[in-house]
Amino acid sequence: MDILRKRAYARAGLLGNPSDGYNGKTISIIVRNFWAEVVLYEWDTMEIVLAQDDRARFSSIYDLARDVKLHGYYGGIRLIKATIKRFVDYCDRRGVQLHDRNFSVRYETHIPRQVGLAGSSGIIAATLRCLMEFYNIAIPREVQPSLVLAVENDDLGIAGGLQDRVIQVYEGLVYMDFAKERERVIDGYKTYAYEPLDPALLPPLYVAYSEALSEPTEVFHNDIRGRFNRGEELVVNAMKRFAEIAAHGRAALLARDHARLAQLIDENFNTRRTLYNLAPWQIQMVETARACGASAKFAGSGGAIIGAYRDDAMFERVRAAMAEINCRTIKPVVGVG
Repeated sequence: MDILRKRAYARAGLLGNPSDGYNGKTISIIVRNFWAEVVLYEWDTMEIVLAQDDRARFSSIYDLARDVKLHGYYGGIRLIKATIKRFVDYCDRRGVQLHDRNFSVRYETHIPRQVGLAGSSGIIAATLRCLMEFYNIAIPREVQPSLVLAVENDDLGIAGGLQDRVIQVYEGLVYMDFAKERERVIDGYKTYAYEPLDPALLPPLYVAYSEALSEPTEVFHNDIRGRFNRGEELVVNAMKRFAEIAAHGRAALLARDHARLAQLIDENFNTRRTLYNLAPWQIQMVETARACGASAKFAGSGGAIIGAYRDDAMFERVRAAMAEINCRTIKPVVGVG
C-alpha cells in the first residue's frame, strides 16, 4: 500500500504585508522549523481521521475552555473537507475524471496556533499535494496558492491574502507582485507575478512568537478591508507604502544591503501601527526586540515577529529578552534541508 506523506511549512512575511490582499507587493520566507503534515493512503471507504485538534471529548469544562483558547472552535478537519471538495470542483470544471479508489487521510500540525505563521493554509496546502499525487493531477504551481486561498476565503470564510499560500507552495524566499497589471486568470483562478529569490541573499533572521497569547487572523484583519473599500486615505496610502517597502526590500536583498533591509523591516511595522489598534503585548514584542538592536515587524497577523540581527551575541540578547515576556525565539530554516 502506497502511503503519501506531504508537508507544508510555516511562513513569515518579511516585507510588504498586509498589502497582498490590496494589489500590493510582499516578500516572504518559508520557516521549515514548523510544519503541517498530511498522510493519505488507499482505503476501503472515504475516511478523514480525527486529530487532536478535532476532539469532542474533554475531561472537564475547564479542559474544553483551554482547548478552545489554544485551538479555536474548529480543528483541521473542516480544512481537509473543504480542500477535497474544492479539488473535486476544480477537476469537474476541467472535465477531468477521477479514479474511483477511496482513501483515508489524517493530519498533524506542529505550526504554533493563532500567532500568524499560517497554520491553517499549511494543512490545506499539504492536503492538496496529497490529492494531486493520489489522483495524478497536475495543477499549475501558480494556480495552487489561489486554490488554497479560495478554500479559506470562499468555502470557510477565513480572512487572508495570497502571500501565505504563495510561499507555502513555492517555499524558500519569494517576492510577490499583486498589482492589477500583473494579474492573469489560469484555470478560472487569478494569479500574479511570483519571483523566487536565493535565500542566501538574506541577512541573519530571527522569528519570535508568543507562547501565551494569540489572536486569530479573523479578528486581526477586522474592518481594514471595509476602510480600504471606502477609500479611507490613511489605509489606501499605507497599502501603497507597504508595496513600495517590499519593492525597495527586493532591491536591498539583491544588493546585499542588509542595513537598508533592516530599516525597511522597521518601517513596515511603523506603518502598520498607524492602521491598527494593536494589543499592548504585540507592541511589546516588537519593542523588546528593537531594544536589543534588532529590527522587528509582525511576521503575519499578530503574535509572531520577524527581524534581522547582526551577530550571535545580538541573537542571544533577543532570545533572552523575548523569553522574559513568554516568547520563544528561533533562527528560521529557509532553504532546503
